[in-house]
Amino acid sequence: MSISSLFLYCFLFLWLGHAVVQLEASHHVYRNLQTSELTSSHQDNEPYRTGYHFQPPKNWINGPLIYKGIYHLFYQYNPKGVVWGNIVWAHSTSTDLVNWTPHDAAIFPSQPSDINGCWSGSATILPSGKPVILYTGINPQNQQVQNLAFPKNLSDPFLREWVKVPQNPLMAPTQANRINASSFRDPTTAWLGPDKRWRVIIGSKQNQRGLAILYRSKDFLHWVKAKHPLHSAKKTGMWECPDFFPVSIHGQNGLDTSENGPAVKHVLKASLDNTKHEYYTIGTYNIDKDIYIPDKGSVESDSGLRYDYGKFYASKTFFDSSKKRRILWGWINESSSVEGDIKKGWSGLQAIPRTVWLAKSGKQLMQWPVQEIEKLRGKTVKLPSTVLKGGSVIEVVGVTAAQADVEITFGISDFKKAEVLDPSWTDPQLLCSRKSATVKGNLGPFGLYVLASKGLKEYTAVFYRIFKANNKYVVLLCSDQSSSSLNKDNDKTTYGAFVKMDPLREQLSLRSLIDHSIVESFGGEGKACITARVYPTLAIDDDAHLYAFNYGTEDVKITGSAWSLKTAKIN
Repeated sequence: MSISSLFLYCFLFLWLGHAVVQLEASHHVYRNLQTSELTSSHQDNEPYRTGYHFQPPKNWINGPLIYKGIYHLFYQYNPKGVVWGNIVWAHSTSTDLVNWTPHDAAIFPSQPSDINGCWSGSATILPSGKPVILYTGINPQNQQVQNLAFPKNLSDPFLREWVKVPQNPLMAPTQANRINASSFRDPTTAWLGPDKRWRVIIGSKQNQRGLAILYRSKDFLHWVKAKHPLHSAKKTGMWECPDFFPVSIHGQNGLDTSENGPAVKHVLKASLDNTKHEYYTIGTYNIDKDIYIPDKGSVESDSGLRYDYGKFYASKTFFDSSKKRRILWGWINESSSVEGDIKKGWSGLQAIPRTVWLAKSGKQLMQWPVQEIEKLRGKTVKLPSTVLKGGSVIEVVGVTAAQADVEITFGISDFKKAEVLDPSWTDPQLLCSRKSATVKGNLGPFGLYVLASKGLKEYTAVFYRIFKANNKYVVLLCSDQSSSSLNKDNDKTTYGAFVKMDPLREQLSLRSLIDHSIVESFGGEGKACITARVYPTLAIDDDAHLYAFNYGTEDVKITGSAWSLKTAKIN
């Protein structure tokens, strides 16, 4: 039996606390306010508003799900401001993951078990076809507890209204179970075992040990805590937004969340509250013992594998049964100041959904933007095979540089000229900061200047460097925001990742999705990803330019394609 899944985006928020009578009375107001704002036209002179990334016209956002072929975003939205507070669960739907239609807001605090906040959760389709949502609520004692809701009208394919069960909360901290009442949140999509019992994990911690607390249920209503967690790891702190899902060791097809067997590996992801980074491990799920065992060599800390080495947090995957793929969503926070957010009138957006699968090596996941995004491409602009001499810059013309999709490959004739990698250079972000786009090397930096102004007073540099160490070559991918804006109030952190590849045998490629104030870059055909938020003051709209560059001493051959991207119909 295939258990389709839907999910709610997993990022924490704080409800500012209203009485029950106020919540009930104000829900209709919130719903109408949400809809009226989402259907309003775009305001003029918004150079940082994205053209194809999901966001509402105004205010603060995060959050997504899928059900019966219709993709949903149930996202936590503040209709009154650009920061946390006054949160409702707004709702939009799509048939293609690109264009989105708004609906009324869906869920709000109304029971004692969630009166101080409806936080994140996930949803599952029961064998009857009925979707149910498990989510974290904050009770009058400010304890984190788990609640259940289901659609009011099962015949409504848009799932516009939800009802909470009177038995809530279904899982709660007690003296007997010794659960940390302030660190017990974000239930995952549930999975069904061969014993016909459901399992779900909830993020938690004991001291600084991160935990995936395991619960089981026969009916999805009565849950029993297991004697042991599914998994835990010391010195990782609170595990927010855990995610647990199977991946096939053969091919790129996604798997239903309940799938297991000899041809299956499992992925466990945690968003670390103490660093605001995510990491994942790949391993084996022992269904008999209900434990997850990471593969040998998997690093269980913030220095381990990450989906994205830039601004990307609180992610969640789901199995898209209609296309047999697993899709990853992530939330991208701001680089602008709070004052900047207020001035522009909105904050936060969704990353482009990505298809994920297990690499042939079995040691990491691969990621690539969903194919549907390519429907926005305009005329192809070919980049003919060109040799970039050391110190050269060429402009890519014929595309709308502020809203574009670029795929480029690099050819190197003599790898022996690579610099030696110092054994102490183990942190790619620090290495990219020290060896920025303005630091000349041998093999690199070479790559793209995106959202660049004429004269390069502003630019975001996405580039490679190649080093040699221990008779092999090490590939470093950087996203350098240090020159991205003349506005000194912005966060202009530089990000970096080592790309696990052999450049002698594998194609060195780079794809960047550029969207006014966001740059999502995919290195090594999806082996490493870096997302950046940038707010240029000169390189905006028609004044934005796109360049290929080489600031290394050695020649680099480039070839590729670029496309202007149309604006999606979003809310």
